[in-house]
Amino acid sequence: MTDLPQNARVVIIGGGVVGCSVAYHLAKMGWKDVVLLERKQLTSGTTWHAAGLIGQLRAGQNMTKLAKYSAELYKGLEAETGVATGLRQGGSVSAALTAERREELFRQAAMARAFGVPVEELSPAEVKEKYEHLNLDGVTGGVWLPTDGQADPANIALALAKGARQNGALIRERVKVTGLKRDGRRVTGVDWAADDGSDQGHITCDMIVNCAGMWGHEVGRMAGVNVPLHACEHFYIVTEAIEGLKQMPVLRVPDECAYYKEDAGKILLGAFEPHSKPWGMNGIPDSFEFDQLPEDFDHFEPILEAACNRLPMLAEAGIHTFFNGPESFTPDDAYHLGLAPEMDNVWVACGFNSIGIQSAGGAGHALSQWMDSGEKPFDLGDVDISRMQPFQGNKHYLFERSKETLGLLYADHFPYLQKRTARGVRRTPFHHHLLDNGAVMGEAAGWERANWFANEGQEREYQYTWKRQNWFGNAAAEHKAVRENVGMYDMSSFGKLRVEGPDAEAFLNYIGGGDYSAPVGKIVYTQFLNNRGGIEADVTVTRLSEMVYLVVTPGATRLADQTWMERHKGDFNVVITDVTAGEGVLAVMGPNARKLLQKVSPSDFSNDVNPFGTAQEIELGMGLARAHRVTYVGELGWEIYVSSDMAGHAFETLWEAGQDMGLKLCGMHMMDSCRIEKGFRHFGHDITCEDHVLEAGLGFAVKTSKPDFIGRDAVLRKKEEGLKTRMVQFRLTDPEPLLYHNEPIVRDGQIVSYLSSGNYGHTLGGAIGMGYVPCDGESPDQLLASSYEIDVAGIRVEAEVSLRPMYDPKGERAKA
Repeated sequence: MTDLPQNARVVIIGGGVVGCSVAYHLAKMGWKDVVLLERKQLTSGTTWHAAGLIGQLRAGQNMTKLAKYSAELYKGLEAETGVATGLRQGGSVSAALTAERREELFRQAAMARAFGVPVEELSPAEVKEKYEHLNLDGVTGGVWLPTDGQADPANIALALAKGARQNGALIRERVKVTGLKRDGRRVTGVDWAADDGSDQGHITCDMIVNCAGMWGHEVGRMAGVNVPLHACEHFYIVTEAIEGLKQMPVLRVPDECAYYKEDAGKILLGAFEPHSKPWGMNGIPDSFEFDQLPEDFDHFEPILEAACNRLPMLAEAGIHTFFNGPESFTPDDAYHLGLAPEMDNVWVACGFNSIGIQSAGGAGHALSQWMDSGEKPFDLGDVDISRMQPFQGNKHYLFERSKETLGLLYADHFPYLQKRTARGVRRTPFHHHLLDNGAVMGEAAGWERANWFANEGQEREYQYTWKRQNWFGNAAAEHKAVRENVGMYDMSSFGKLRVEGPDAEAFLNYIGGGDYSAPVGKIVYTQFLNNRGGIEADVTVTRLSEMVYLVVTPGATRLADQTWMERHKGDFNVVITDVTAGEGVLAVMGPNARKLLQKVSPSDFSNDVNPFGTAQEIELGMGLARAHRVTYVGELGWEIYVSSDMAGHAFETLWEAGQDMGLKLCGMHMMDSCRIEKGFRHFGHDITCEDHVLEAGLGFAVKTSKPDFIGRDAVLRKKEEGLKTRMVQFRLTDPEPLLYHNEPIVRDGQIVSYLSSGNYGHTLGGAIGMGYVPCDGESPDQLLASSYEIDVAGIRVEAEVSLRPMYDPKGERAKA
């Protein structure tokens, strides 16, 4: 092993398909001194036993783009490297056994068209035409994706490894990383040891990439970063050769948790069962290499029984192989990619949730671009490692959540679907007050949040459907209360970052697009931009004192936003502290919000003393609080910040005072339906790091008169060049269909884009969507003069459009 270098630009840890892809793409970009270390043999962890399905449609446009890239890359690898990848694009059929699954598949088909993926909806008879061996009992429909296929997983990895070597990367097998040297927020080098104990050493490096698969959590701990994932057992069988079986497309029957792959005249039947078996709770054996786990036929038998009915030929075929191997799963079923928030040179690409083969090419491509430029090539929020909360690295939490996540791959992907496992970890100060009054909880970033409130005698649980769910009327009543009277809801889970120090004002003026040279008590709605003018964070900033500001962020992006601030702090003399848990927040919203607050506080809530966009210290009941006059629902209202010790008293005081006013407790579903009526953007859906702030319609929040801030030049350039796309609000003229997101936008008969978010507008009387429409060289009048439809599960529904908010376009209600 003495040929290992003493120095490297990057050390990649792990030689599965993802590690090989990262090495390949970095080397292809011209990076020198790329070193990949594999503890045993390439592909010997999970890659070697993967099913090798290549699906191109994912849940979002960018994830689909990466999956399509993977397929295109694998097509050319054999010619480039001489290693056969076995890629065969024979298409895939997904069959539905219920009306709900059929709607899900047809909505996915509509989404595929918007993303440029060839797709065809199928009747039951057409499903049979595509897959002749299928028993059609109970089949309600299906979809056909002709460019899907299958490949040889190990050979794809070996082809990528060879391509990496051809471009100068050094790949060494049987070399285990035994430790990492750290200096502050940087890894400085890697300790290694030969597998046979014959040699050991150290490589200094500029950065590392954790591609360790199911060892990723352990390697993350060595690097001082949190990589939440857990291994689960994954089962499949391979039949004996079936006489006369010709090449077949991949078949998925998600309602029976099963997928089928024909390979060399045999059938591979795999399962994503609803209750999975976590594995490796006490660590993965050091000797693990191409290992199989013990058979558990009892666990697999229900899947096999259903499969023999669905594919009768299986009942006659002998079982050649019963396989059980481990794969890693993350808490939300999305993989981990990007720069770890805790360190400044530790990159992560692992936790691929059984889609590693179809994702590896694109993930390696995206990560290498990010590493090379220092900026994300496009929005990767779905998989960015910074979305994971610190507590999610807890081993007990991961064990409990992993029981569910494997099965979620083939579960019905209903809107608003809530995880069942590993719940109740983070609770706001009002948690029991809300439960006592009928709250039905959802979960976001581990926080238990009231999503809606059940009526007396009503089942306090979700009943999922693609149509109106059981809480639709409850959310409508909450919506009506906020629009016409007064409602109260818990916003404590939103992130609160305290920025303080002599340079607090100068720092915020550099990192944010707004003007923070404001008087004490002023609230500034603003964005943190990147150098392309894309939106990295969507926040409010309140000046609490001369040297202290409070930055309020969405709960799910608190860590990412704090990390962005820390990485751009430079020489500014500021301290950034997460104080989220220190204060509870109750939003009091509606035309009678001022009347309610005047009942519980002697403070002055008039426009003269407390105008919109300002905060003031108040007395509340027998305690103290701080009232921020802002709104995310478009009504007169205040967000009441109260220290956690007084939170219970504040809730009881407001709730009791509101009883004779009809005060209604409200949930997050209400908040989202009100905000979309008002045209307020949702970070992560409507605005992301690749959406230019001007095209998002948020230019009013950017003050280019400031001399220097991140993104200023990009904003000025866009003003000169003109907008290529605009954020538009849509309302379906038919009040019945529902919108969620990703539905295609049809302009004058042609698909031009897709919705970034959707919900029902109870005041406007129809489903509301938001989305970007291309408009290069067009005036707003030209854009609005077209006819528009939204494709809902294959049915085009007429839509009204507006560039201004359809509800209260002048914003008069919030300033009343």
